Amino acid sequence: MTGYTGFEIAVVGLAGRFPGASDVDAFWANVLAGEVGVRRFTDEELDAAGVPEHRRAEPGFVPMGGALDGIEHFDAKLFGYSPRDAAVLDPQHRVFLECAWHALEHAGRLGDGEGVGVYASASINTYLLRHLLGNPAVPGGLQPLDLMLANDKDTLASRVSYHLDLTGPAITVQTACSSSLVTIHVACQALLGRDCDTALAGGVSIRPPVHEGYEHTEGGILAADGRCLPFDADAHGVVAGNGVAAVVLRRLEDALADGDTIHAVIKGTAVNNDGAGKVGFTAPSVTGQARVIRAAHELSEVDPSTIGYVEAHGTATPLGDPIEVAALTRAFDPAPASCALGSVKALIGHLDAAAGVAGFVKAAFAVRDGVVPPSPYFTTPNPETGLEHSPFFVNREALPWPSPRRAGVSGFGMGGTNAHAVLEEPPSPEPMGPARSRQLLVLSAATEQALEESRRLLAEHLAGDGPELADVAHTLRVGRRALRHRLAVVAGDRSSAGEALAGAWTGAGERGDVVFLFPGQGSQYAGMAAQLAEEEPVFRAVLDECDALLPFDLHEVLGDEERLARTRFTQPALFAVEYALAKLWEHWGVRPSAMLGHSVGEYVAACLAGVFSLRDALTLVTARGELMDALPAGAMLSVPLGADELELPGDVCLAAANAPKLSTVAGTFEAIDRFAATLSVTSRRLRTSHAFHSSMIDPMLAEFAARVRAVELREPVLPFVSNVSGTWITAPEATDPGYWVRHAREAVRFSEGLRTALAGGPVTLLEAGPGNVLTTLARQHDLASGGHAALGSLRHPREDKHDLDTVLAALGRLWIAGAPVDLAAVTSDERRRRVPLPRYPFEKARHWIDLPGTKAVAQVEAQPVAVKAEAVAEGDLAVVTGIWQELLGVARIGPHDDYFELGGHSLLATQILARITADLGVALPAGAIFEAPTPAKLVALLDRTRAQRPDEDDEFARLLAEIRDMSPEQLRAELDRERDAQEISQS
Repeated sequence: MTGYTGFEIAVVGLAGRFPGASDVDAFWANVLAGEVGVRRFTDEELDAAGVPEHRRAEPGFVPMGGALDGIEHFDAKLFGYSPRDAAVLDPQHRVFLECAWHALEHAGRLGDGEGVGVYASASINTYLLRHLLGNPAVPGGLQPLDLMLANDKDTLASRVSYHLDLTGPAITVQTACSSSLVTIHVACQALLGRDCDTALAGGVSIRPPVHEGYEHTEGGILAADGRCLPFDADAHGVVAGNGVAAVVLRRLEDALADGDTIHAVIKGTAVNNDGAGKVGFTAPSVTGQARVIRAAHELSEVDPSTIGYVEAHGTATPLGDPIEVAALTRAFDPAPASCALGSVKALIGHLDAAAGVAGFVKAAFAVRDGVVPPSPYFTTPNPETGLEHSPFFVNREALPWPSPRRAGVSGFGMGGTNAHAVLEEPPSPEPMGPARSRQLLVLSAATEQALEESRRLLAEHLAGDGPELADVAHTLRVGRRALRHRLAVVAGDRSSAGEALAGAWTGAGERGDVVFLFPGQGSQYAGMAAQLAEEEPVFRAVLDECDALLPFDLHEVLGDEERLARTRFTQPALFAVEYALAKLWEHWGVRPSAMLGHSVGEYVAACLAGVFSLRDALTLVTARGELMDALPAGAMLSVPLGADELELPGDVCLAAANAPKLSTVAGTFEAIDRFAATLSVTSRRLRTSHAFHSSMIDPMLAEFAARVRAVELREPVLPFVSNVSGTWITAPEATDPGYWVRHAREAVRFSEGLRTALAGGPVTLLEAGPGNVLTTLARQHDLASGGHAALGSLRHPREDKHDLDTVLAALGRLWIAGAPVDLAAVTSDERRRRVPLPRYPFEKARHWIDLPGTKAVAQVEAQPVAVKAEAVAEGDLAVVTGIWQELLGVARIGPHDDYFELGGHSLLATQILARITADLGVALPAGAIFEAPTPAKLVALLDRTRAQRPDEDDEFARLLAEIRDMSPEQLRAELDRERDAQEISQS
């Protein structure tokens, strides 16, 4: 095997559907077993295809073909199509959309469409010609442009780019039977030319009605008995097939660097045309074919003697096979019978525009798995081919294929456009580095049902042998599209992950905003975040940064229970851990919309908001802790009463109002004991060394004020809530040294602060600190039931779990809730592999217009849509809803159903607005449906538009009165003046 030239392309993903095979794995299994997908059609299938009895009785009629079953069904909702639009969309486009999704998913490249190009081809659209044109069953309201966009080949590649949000080139390639192999060539050139970084290439050929059969004519290219036997003495023609396939390609150097699973390597490709040097336009050419094969060898820098298999065009026609073998023989020059020859058309028929990519997939699997695929149909070489005097042989059985493995793939188009590719076995995968001890696995789907099926498929996959869990988790996080319904689970190995999926967190939340909570003194414990520091380099690096700015060894203190209990160490240690956690969350893409700290926790919020530099924040917090540590000891008491319910003696201070029914008071030990004895409720002494936020702090305030005045205070750039006021901090407060002095002395108004933070609507509260003190307080708040969620970042000291279990679970639940999360950043420091995983389970419904005159099943099967209100009301609402139902093709629409969720788009919106104008006499602006995307909102807009027109109606009445008072001569003269004015204006 020679070294790489730097121009190689890696095949990193494959997908397809073929006669007798629902995916590429089943297809490869059929190839190895010699399973033929071409079959005989039943009478019922021929009836549905509209084949009359007299045609079936013709002697040349062959009721066989390579049908692709289920083409009537499509996951329209996933791709944003209304039932009406789905029913008139070329099934080739629908099937290719789903295939493109699966191919990118197989490559682990569906997550990010930046720089992904699409190169696609399709066959002639017989659905438009046979099923739609002139068919009264076609839904009403369609404009010619609608049908053109839904059925034109030109829109195939762009349609994929649009629906999958791919931003590279989108090019439809049409070269007849060689189209899809040419798409691979064009994609390779685009990758080498840096037009894109990832390319999807492939083709589709679905020619309804697919169960129609065909007429064999003597001397024609179609087989007499439905069998395609390339290079065999009994060969007498080809059989038509239907299918789709796509491959995902990347530059080899990038694929290796990024940990892609590589199935095969493309050494080189070439494309040419026969020109005029042949007997006719449709005839093949030995010279043209030999030239393109030689060119591919030269570009690949490959000696043809190292090629062990050629996937031929192989149509089994009297003219085609002899010419192809002659061209191959001319292009190759090794010892006779050293290279195997085969053609997938023997199994699935001729897939026309998809034929080349089907053969490519077969050859890619062959070089990957080390198997020369069999041709079990083969008995005797066609004497016209001269196989016995060529370098080639046809093997009836699968043969082991040791390294080095190289294969050629040919595709020849009617009209003379020829393509050839040289493939090579993939390089051995490089070992990945060590992985974290816990992994976050995520799944998403468009519906709850699809999510449940995805869960089942993944659990089934994890129950068997397969890639490392770290690679599975990485692929799920970075290689899949994030859809509405979501699931997350944390696990340490494949078996536990499969089991944990049954109890995974799920949801379809819409809480995008996250509020960071920073706990205060009392939440600390020895060893907090130690496991996180071991496994998360970002967290560890920030702790190290803090350690370098502190006057003591932070890492030692965090592990020393006795030192950590001293206030002089507690406060800066807590600050460092919470600040490092916040920075880890930021690294993972989680940005707070607001922040709320508790006591010393507010310093973390202020530092993140830019009030303090990190150095100054640590200086102040250290000084604060040292000054407080030097004060006489005191006590604090937690009381299950609201602050307004407390009757405090003069020697006891309110230290914190934590929840509507939970307060903390502080004072001397004696004062706290006396006060506790007067209470009729059960109170609890807190494990604190001092009476914080009480009069016992007063002796340190002057010195602390001097320390605060020595640092620079800046206006906050992020909002956070003040402990002192319980409302949003203001710039004058944040930059006033006196505020930070009051902050140390006055009560912590946490309950009021939480009310402020929650007042703007549902948020996710994320406690960025040890344990769950603040999230527990939040759950006790009277606003807790308002759709909010509360999550912790670090385990409680009594929890028997790993730090990663807690923090990754929180990350997964944030993602489920809809918060902006950068899942790719979770393992940005690791080398991980993208691996093939179970495919997305499309939820398909029948969207089909049957042939005129056949036994129709259902013209347009209405897609089930959740109706969010009772039956529609009378008047305008009934009219608007009726228009929507007719033009969207949805059987029942509720007043609050969203137009775009129902599959609506901008072109259809103009038709709907035109109908509303015609039926209700009110002209709405062009963007009305974007402004009012439900029937109820649109009716409200109608009412507002009418209300704005009284002056226009009065003016119209005045003009009518004037016209009534005019004589015929006066009216004619007025109209003439108006016409002259318009002509002058136009000129």
